[in-house]
Amino acid sequence: MKAKKLAVKAVQVASIAALVAAASVAQARTMVYVSNADSKEIYVMQFNPKNGNLTLVEQVPTGGTVMPLAVSPDRHRLYASLRSQPYSVTTFAIDQQDGKLKALTTTPLADNMANLRTDKTGRYLLAASYTGHKISVNPIDALGVVQEQGVMVTPTGKNAHQVITDPSNQFVFASNLGSDVILQFRFDAATGKLTPNTPPSVATKAGAGPRHFVFDPHARFVYSTNELDSTVNSYRYDASQGTFTLVNTISAVPAGYKGETPAAADIHLTPNGRFLYASERSSSTLAAYRVNAKTGALTLIGNYPTETQPRGFNIDPQGKYLMAVGQKSNALTSYTINQKTGVLTPLQHVPMGKNPNWVEFVELP
Repeated sequence: MKAKKLAVKAVQVASIAALVAAASVAQARTMVYVSNADSKEIYVMQFNPKNGNLTLVEQVPTGGTVMPLAVSPDRHRLYASLRSQPYSVTTFAIDQQDGKLKALTTTPLADNMANLRTDKTGRYLLAASYTGHKISVNPIDALGVVQEQGVMVTPTGKNAHQVITDPSNQFVFASNLGSDVILQFRFDAATGKLTPNTPPSVATKAGAGPRHFVFDPHARFVYSTNELDSTVNSYRYDASQGTFTLVNTISAVPAGYKGETPAAADIHLTPNGRFLYASERSSSTLAAYRVNAKTGALTLIGNYPTETQPRGFNIDPQGKYLMAVGQKSNALTSYTINQKTGVLTPLQHVPMGKNPNWVEFVELP
């Protein structure tokens, strides 16, 4: 009888635990943050993962021309680069219940920074300056606040545009759009120090202009947009050496495009690594590609009209929806991603502030 009672109690405890877990999942929120450069604000929106809809939560003033954003690994902090003088970064606390932002402090940066990213530990903020031709590493304290003291500044070639660590946090890469190279560094996660790797860079085609790049989920391949000829490069990644080897190059502009000079911009992979998307600003389109899991080569799925001058976009953490913003249309369009084909279907059109340019998703607990 005692054993039976214990068994019933165990079932009851398990049931309660399951209900608590289910409630936790039900209460979990996914937020979308969009920086609006010219209206100097960040839109905070709640994302519904069941239907892809967005609901505006608040509009947060930044006091400066806000562009690239970065999220801490623990998702408790949002970092916003202010590209009007004085050049700086604002650290925002992300409320873990409703996703709202609270400005903690604004810290000077070494220059006008076109890109921000933390390392994998969240102890350092990496930044790239397009106009200043440099990258920097700022310490982040235990409270997640960017520090001015202890910064490392490294001169680069012309027009540094993005800087990120590899998934292992042992290497750092920085695109130099004006010099047609991606710089390769070794990264000391204990000190934040960068040292040139061997070789110190990988070159693109002359005049290509490497801009943004992304690692596949298994750190086997890297994909990069080339802004000036609107192409996408596929690289094989040697994770032990921290080096790129070119696999192939494919166009990002629609076939027969005859408009303004092409200008590829952002690039993102679905979380499962099956589909890749790149934004092309001159044609105001999104290029969709199927990824060859064995070779990393890309096959075009199609080019899809989107918001005018789509500098930034992103994909939700489940890989089911894509959100693209237009710098000249001042709006966002969301799309469903066909899980079998990668095809994009427009879902929702949402007004933004002036010059929206960056999109970040954050899953809250």
